[in-house]
Amino acid sequence: MTAVSQSPLTREPRGSAPRTGRPRGRTLVWIAEHAALVALGVLTIAPIVFVVLTSLMSSNQALTASIVPRPFDFSNYARVFTELPLTQWFGNSSMYAVLATAFMLVSSVPAAYALAQIKFKGANLIFTVIIVAMLLPPQVTAVPVYVMWSHLHLTGTLWPLILPNLLGDAFSIFLLRQFFMTIPKEYGDAARMDGCSEWGVLWRVVVPMARPGIASAAIFMFFHSWNDYYGPLLYASENQAAWPVAYGLATFRGQHGTDWSMTMAMTVVVMVPVVVIFFFAQKAFVEGIALTGVKG
Repeated sequence: MTAVSQSPLTREPRGSAPRTGRPRGRTLVWIAEHAALVALGVLTIAPIVFVVLTSLMSSNQALTASIVPRPFDFSNYARVFTELPLTQWFGNSSMYAVLATAFMLVSSVPAAYALAQIKFKGANLIFTVIIVAMLLPPQVTAVPVYVMWSHLHLTGTLWPLILPNLLGDAFSIFLLRQFFMTIPKEYGDAARMDGCSEWGVLWRVVVPMARPGIASAAIFMFFHSWNDYYGPLLYASENQAAWPVAYGLATFRGQHGTDWSMTMAMTVVVMVPVVVIFFFAQKAFVEGIALTGVKG
């Protein structure tokens, strides 16, 4: 048998390394990038895992250096509902968050549409005032606003935090205005030529196209209202029947600082609605944030 000679074009040079599917440098970069993501993921999840594990411990074990509950104690979750008015606090937070979000959408969507899609004299000045209102700390106006609501006999309730949203929210108007700027004005012009009024253009053309941005603004407002502590501390602290879960949790933690297992169980219960809402709305939320601000 005769040996088949190898062609010079296909012959591997002596001493060369075998070919691989990915260069060594790119492989190291890939490992470094994913290692950083894994480390960031662990740093993000670790506090949540710690809270959940502590909520499943007994009161005595929560004060030790043990990390894993032995045994798992689920009675803490029953105690937060039997020993605390948590159902009432959840109802107050739900009313606060839902009404504040609904009032914000009713007032802020038309305002943002007018600033983004309609040309009128003074639009830039109004937008500048909105930016200033957004940057103004709430503590600056806390005293005069509190005096106003006290004269209306609404202190001790959550209504001073809900009703102002009927006049619009500065951050929501800014966010929605930036999103509406990305919608071509030709759509509105075509609808006006077909006989639509400005309200018809808003509700039939712009709102369906701006659902991701509107969903993002609604989620921001809902989360802000659900987690609000400063507002209830200022207006509702004197009336326990009006406490939301955020203020109730802070008050309970201050009064029962040694009962960490029950405190962590209540923290988990308070977090569940926010996590569930974000899980189902994250697609619209991310899309709205990604598309907002494309045009200035």
